[in-house]
Amino acid sequence: MLDHVFTDAIGALRDAFESALLERQAFEEHFQTDVLLGDLTWQTSYGLPGEGLPPRVQADITFVWPTWSQTAYRSWYVEEDLDESPRIEIELALRLQRLSTPPDPRVVLAVLPDTSTNIGGDRLTRSGPTIESTYSHDLKDAEFAIEISYQGIYELDEACLADGSALDKHFGSLGGWIASTLVRVGDLDLSYMPPDDDRLG
Repeated sequence: MLDHVFTDAIGALRDAFESALLERQAFEEHFQTDVLLGDLTWQTSYGLPGEGLPPRVQADITFVWPTWSQTAYRSWYVEEDLDESPRIEIELALRLQRLSTPPDPRVVLAVLPDTSTNIGGDRLTRSGPTIESTYSHDLKDAEFAIEISYQGIYELDEACLADGSALDKHFGSLGGWIASTLVRVGDLDLSYMPPDDDRLG
């Protein structure tokens, strides 16, 4: 098993999602390396259980471990000298999809806070919404989606690097917040199309 603080953070968030009974979306998890810059990226998607594919609401999470963070982590690991704390860049996209009518972004934003729960000493900040429209080939049918992103960083101090148990606490809090936020937007009175398996069946 790879012993690295970045994979420890991934594991902590995964455990938090499972504890919150969220459902991981099959084939939506990726771990990638930028061969030119050296950054590591992990992406995954979770939704509320029992909603079909794709789920009505889902959270798409991206962690980025930049090259300079790896340099800072290696310096601390080898020399026990931490000049600059490594960081994990985080993006969380909350997505409402399968909508049968164009959504009013004000209705969705009304139930979403400006920032996430506290993650260590940091919070994610909300950006503006994006609305998507998808039409059938004959333009008779349309399906809509709205996505709101939260972005920020998680800074790993020396105490956190030395004892990974803080990761479980910090990302456990984020996992619980994501789960409750998905429930909140899922409870909005919006009109949805049936899941793909119902439409094909």
